[in-house]
Amino acid sequence: MSIAEKLNVGIVGAAGRGGSFRVAFEAQKTARIHAVCDVREEELDAAAERLGASEKYADYETMLAHSELDAVVIGTPMHFHAQQAIEALHRNIHVLSEVTAGVSVAECRGLVHAATSSKAIYMMAENYTYTRPNVLVKELVRRGLFGDVYYGEGEYLHELKALNEITKWRRKWQTGIDGITYCTHSLGPLLQWMPGDRVVRVCCAGSGHHYTDPRGDQYENQDSCVMLCQMARGGLVKIRVDMLSERPHATGNFQLQGTKGCYESARERGGVNRVWLADICDKKNEWMDLTDLEEDYLPDMWRNPSEAALKAGHGGGDFFEIMDFIQSINGEIACPIGIHEAMDMTLPGLISQQSIVQDGAWLDVPDSRTWVEE
Repeated sequence: MSIAEKLNVGIVGAAGRGGSFRVAFEAQKTARIHAVCDVREEELDAAAERLGASEKYADYETMLAHSELDAVVIGTPMHFHAQQAIEALHRNIHVLSEVTAGVSVAECRGLVHAATSSKAIYMMAENYTYTRPNVLVKELVRRGLFGDVYYGEGEYLHELKALNEITKWRRKWQTGIDGITYCTHSLGPLLQWMPGDRVVRVCCAGSGHHYTDPRGDQYENQDSCVMLCQMARGGLVKIRVDMLSERPHATGNFQLQGTKGCYESARERGGVNRVWLADICDKKNEWMDLTDLEEDYLPDMWRNPSEAALKAGHGGGDFFEIMDFIQSINGEIACPIGIHEAMDMTLPGLISQQSIVQDGAWLDVPDSRTWVEE
């Protein structure tokens, strides 16, 4: 790619989630949305106009075969993610995939083999790792202010019963399977706050069934599912996912504990993200507002964010993940959520689905790095 050229990007699922990346790509100097794809053919013209694409396709394989693409963004329902990523990687087309990376261990294994044998980059678009408070906590950990981090909690509490009936795939893949079906928003930031660590064993239990869908069928997913994660370095993580309970949304709850500090995110809109750090706080039992640490510790990406970043969805995450993806392709940075990081965030949830049907048995989580050696 010459200086005057731009990477050609195709977006699949462009009439739905994939259409939300327009602002982020408009801000990129070295990439452009070239093609859009969606099975809802009647919506393609509007999607192409909205995203500024010059080509449109109703079939993904046709787009890969006929469009001159350097990269694809996969914004389709989650049970398509792995196979669509594999097809692009086999053509050495870079992939940015929405979460989760896959819906079964078998397809995740296939995805790892495709990613590690391809000349292209695979990145998973876990946008919660890019929100302002989560980026700041990551920097505080990097500076050693939490000491030895050994415990974390993440919660995704997002009632989705009505959305199940609109985006019908959710009724199967998010609320139609028992266990943790959507853990990366919660687990992703925690893993970045525990650098070099991974989940090695999980157990999972649920709170029972208290709701039925509009047809009177019981949801297979229990209302609140909790997964305990034993970490490779001996620490513990608790993940709670609830997409059924009648309650206000609280999709980004986090706690972190280290030998020199602790963090608790706000549980309500307008609340305070609070932190206690032994090296900074005057009193042992006195919390600080996390924002009070921004002047000294906030990374540059959030010090003077562009208008595009502020407009992007998921607390700016949609903007920064696109920026990192393009910079990774251009060789400016290492891919921050590559294939093994994506597996570290995805596989524990898949194993939890096995645990919950075995009465909460502790089960080993495979390490995708060993698959490469097979």
